Amino acid sequence: MKNTLRSIAATAVLLAGVSLSHAASHGGNKMVGGAEMFPDKNIVENAVNSADHTTLVAAVKAADLVDTLMGEGPFTVFAPTNDAFAALPDGTVDTLLKPENKDQLTKVLTCHVVAADAMSDAIMKMVDDDGGTHPVKTVGGCMLNVTYEGDKIMIEDETGGVATVTVADVDQSNGVIHVIDKVLLPKG
Repeated sequence: MKNTLRSIAATAVLLAGVSLSHAASHGGNKMVGGAEMFPDKNIVENAVNSADHTTLVAAVKAADLVDTLMGEGPFTVFAPTNDAFAALPDGTVDTLLKPENKDQLTKVLTCHVVAADAMSDAIMKMVDDDGGTHPVKTVGGCMLNVTYEGDKIMIEDETGGVATVTVADVDQSNGVIHVIDKVLLPKG
């Protein structure tokens, strides 16, 4: 099961011609998953280079969302790492990647995308303006609740699961990526 997932992820990286979690600075650009993120490239062009997001890239391809996320946007993408996907119950990712489950996979993935370009300072201001919790509707129709403590932004999904932003403000030509440590799930 995990070998199948690794194989799919490795294939996605090879097909993309390359390889987003530990942030560092390189030439002024953020580093995610060992790769430099370029603000003049779109979400997909950057994500395919991150060694920490091979599962996400494979899922985006399986759901036929590549063209959408390469589009004009703007998009804010809460991007779960490979470890976040691996923390799901055994078999979940393999099941979601099956062609017959494309609609369910699309729902899960689009619950990570907001039709806006929201950097962390703007998100924190919205949370403050709303008294400590800001509701966010995703392009997939999911309702998320965003809070923060200190400089850490947390996103609660419809099942009560909470993801923490581990790398914020990864600027893209068509929006922004915030790396998260859990997969956001829709209810039911």
